[in-house]
Amino acid sequence: MDEENIRNVLVIGIDVVSLASSARKAGYQVYAVDYFGDQDLKHLCHKTRSIIKQRVGENCGQLNTDFSPEDLIHLTKDLLKSSDIDAALLSSGLEDSPEVLFQLNDLVPILGNSPDVIQKVRNKTEFFQELERLGIAYPGTVAAESFDEAREKSKDIGFPVVVKPFRGFGGAGVREARNVQELKQAFRDASLFDNKVLIQEYISGTPASASSMSFTDKAVVLTLNEQLLGMHEVGQREPFGYCGNVVPLSVKTAIRDACKNVVEKAVLHFGLVGSNGVDLVVSEEGVPYVIEVNPRFQGTLECVEHVLGTNIVRAHVEACVQGILPTIVRKTLSFCVRLILFAPQRSIVPDLSTFNGVRDIPLPRVIIEKGEPICSIVVEGTSRDSSLRKAEKLTESVLKLLQPI
Repeated sequence: MDEENIRNVLVIGIDVVSLASSARKAGYQVYAVDYFGDQDLKHLCHKTRSIIKQRVGENCGQLNTDFSPEDLIHLTKDLLKSSDIDAALLSSGLEDSPEVLFQLNDLVPILGNSPDVIQKVRNKTEFFQELERLGIAYPGTVAAESFDEAREKSKDIGFPVVVKPFRGFGGAGVREARNVQELKQAFRDASLFDNKVLIQEYISGTPASASSMSFTDKAVVLTLNEQLLGMHEVGQREPFGYCGNVVPLSVKTAIRDACKNVVEKAVLHFGLVGSNGVDLVVSEEGVPYVIEVNPRFQGTLECVEHVLGTNIVRAHVEACVQGILPTIVRKTLSFCVRLILFAPQRSIVPDLSTFNGVRDIPLPRVIIEKGEPICSIVVEGTSRDSSLRKAEKLTESVLKLLQPI
C-alpha cells in the first residue's frame, strides 16, 4: 500500500473518537464505524455508521449485550455502498474475532497488523508459550471450561488468582479469587462473557501499558502509561474495569528501561507493525510482567499525542508504509489523564459539549443505563497528581448534572 494512495480512511471499533480526531488532523478524510455513535464523532467524520442509534428520550443500550463485531462488518458493508475507502484503522473490539478481521480485510485493507498476526498474539495459550521461550516474565496462566477444572488448576497456580473471560474487553468479568469459595463466584461471573475462562497468577503491583510503534526489525516504546482500573468514583462497577490512564507512568529509570526492553522484544518477536499496546503489571519488586498485547490503536492515543506532541495516525502510516519510526521527545513536565465516566444509576445526560476536556459526547437527553459509559475526560497538567485532581474535579461537575430516572 502506497502512502500517496491513502486518502480516505475507515476508523472502526467500539470507541473511535480519539482515533478519528487523530486521522483527521493527519489530513485524511475520515469514515467511522463504531458502537456508540457519539456526537463529536459525527462532527469529525465525513460519514459514520453506528450500532447504537442515539435518540432523545431513548436508552443507549448495554455494551456487553448489544455490541457485536459482526454488526460492525454489516455497517461497513452499508457504508461502502456509497463510499470509496482506502484503508482501515483498528480500535478495540475486533481483535478477538479473527473471522471478522478476515472479512474486514477483504472489504477494506487493514493498515497495520494482518489478521493472521492479530490472531497469533490474541491466542492466549500460544502467546504465553512464546513469552516463555523469550524469557519474558508473565503471570502463570491456564484455561478452564468447567468449575472443577478451574478449581484444580487454581490450586496448582496457588491462590490468589485472577479469573477472566477468555475473550473480553475493558476488564469486564475479571475477578480476583483468594480461595475456592471466591473462585466459584468468580468463575460464574467470567463465564457470563465466555464459556472458556483464564485462571491467572495474581501479580501484586502497578497496572501499566506501553504504547509502541514498530516495523519488522525495529521498534520504539513511545510512552509507558499507568492504567486506572476499578475506580468507584467514576462509576465503574467492575473491580478490574478499565477507567482510563495517566501518561506517562511515573517509575524509576531502571524500571522504565526494563519495561521498554520487554515490550520491544515482544513486539519484534511477533512481527507487529505500526501502533500497538502491551499491557503490563509492574510488580512490587519492579519486574514487568506481560499480560497481553493489543495489536491495534489504544485508549491512550490522545494522551500520548498530548505528551509527545506527535500525531499517532501519521506516525502509524509512516511506520507501516515507509518503515519510518518517530523520534521521541517528551514535552517537559507534561502529564495527561483520561478518565472514562460511567453512569452511577440510570440517568438522562445533559449537553456535555459545553465542557472543555470532555470527549465521546452523547446526544443531550439520551438515557444512559447504570454502569454504562457516559463520556471521557481528557486533561493535561504538570504532574501526575495535579492532572488527576483536575480530571476528578471535572468528573464531579459532569456527574452532578446527570438526571436520575
